[in-house]
Amino acid sequence: MQNFQRLSIWLCLFIALLLLATACSEPAPTPAIIPTSAPVATTAAPSSESTAAVPTIDSNAVQLFSWWTSGAEQNALDAMIQIYEREYPGSKVSNLAVNSGAVFDAFTELQQRLQRQDPPDTWQVHAGKESLGFVNAGQLEPLTQFFHEQGFDKTMPPLLLEQLKIKGEIYTVPLNIHRSNLLWYNPKVFKENNLTPPRTFDEFFEVAKKFQAKGIPALAISKLDGFSVAQLFESILLATFGPEDYLKLVQGDAALWADPRIDKAIQTLQEMLQYASPDSTAIGWPNAAERVLQGQEAMFLSGDWAEGHFKSLGAKPNEDFAWASTPGTDGVFMWLSDSFGLAKGAPHREQMLDLLKVMGSKEGQDAFNPLKGSIPARTDADVSLYDEYLQWSLAEFKRNKLAPSIVHGAAAPEAYMFAFGKALNNFATDNDAEALKQALLEAVVELER
Repeated sequence: MQNFQRLSIWLCLFIALLLLATACSEPAPTPAIIPTSAPVATTAAPSSESTAAVPTIDSNAVQLFSWWTSGAEQNALDAMIQIYEREYPGSKVSNLAVNSGAVFDAFTELQQRLQRQDPPDTWQVHAGKESLGFVNAGQLEPLTQFFHEQGFDKTMPPLLLEQLKIKGEIYTVPLNIHRSNLLWYNPKVFKENNLTPPRTFDEFFEVAKKFQAKGIPALAISKLDGFSVAQLFESILLATFGPEDYLKLVQGDAALWADPRIDKAIQTLQEMLQYASPDSTAIGWPNAAERVLQGQEAMFLSGDWAEGHFKSLGAKPNEDFAWASTPGTDGVFMWLSDSFGLAKGAPHREQMLDLLKVMGSKEGQDAFNPLKGSIPARTDADVSLYDEYLQWSLAEFKRNKLAPSIVHGAAAPEAYMFAFGKALNNFATDNDAEALKQALLEAVVELER
């Protein structure tokens, strides 16, 4: 997640420049915009003086581009690749990821390769609508028949498969599933104050007032990282509209975006942000999470990458931290997924298909996900391999309704992600409800493309 945060800074500038260039010139085919989990960022950009370089490419190996460079991420990917190289002797994988200081350099290289029709075999992208740009540019092969041949359509939830489709086809294999509509809290702090985690927004405000009376900020959040406020708002939309109408929203139903419930959702966000700490504009999401762990603030609403951060600090589940669904969203799993497709014109097409087989397999996903801190996209995981939170998440994934994340690319193409994130970041600064509503209405056209 930290890599996403750094990457988003550069990518949002790239998206803005690309959109501006498109608006000022004759329409022409362009390579897909590289997606990011955070639609817009307000932090300073990484130093351009980084000396990191794009990795050397082994021409005999499958070329895989990813942004996974941290210890847990790299270990997880390596574990999956080891299975591939064991199952297909003589096959190798070149991971084209670079260290975080030069991620933008690598994405620039990917864009250049796609533009000159010299693609790597695959690249990391969030499953769902974020792939639309690549599909429209003709840079990915459809994998619907491949899913059928491998039986993935029998081992992944039907609703997930439906939400993976772009223009009726599946283009990427989801390697994992993360959940974003979660409330994280310190159980000791709640117990000391005789409080229970809120299940509705009414309960949230009751609890928040009690914490406020004790001098404890109720909401730990970052207004700095570029995605946390937007991520909170999409959960509020889910709670306010319910899963069925939320899906209609992200499918571009303009009438619903003008529905009075939008005003209610904006008001809820406005009230929640009143309980944020005064310096929320100066901290990143890891700092916000740590404050809850330390008992300085009460609740942190974010995705389950927070658990990985808690555990990296030595915290224990259900002792130092605990979790619940975001208020009003019990029974709904807002998902996002890291996935990989098959490049049109892939230099090692058959080997890449073999790698996709492993990525979608039970063995491959059970090797990758316990180390990554996510759950498989499959429903037949070996539960014993997963920790306490992930076992809960596996059970929720099986029994809950599924709702795709806007902010993390499952529900929306890049242009809408950018517009949505920009509108919410502006709101976090200016608190202008009417401007936010107008921006959301104007952005609906990007959902219809």
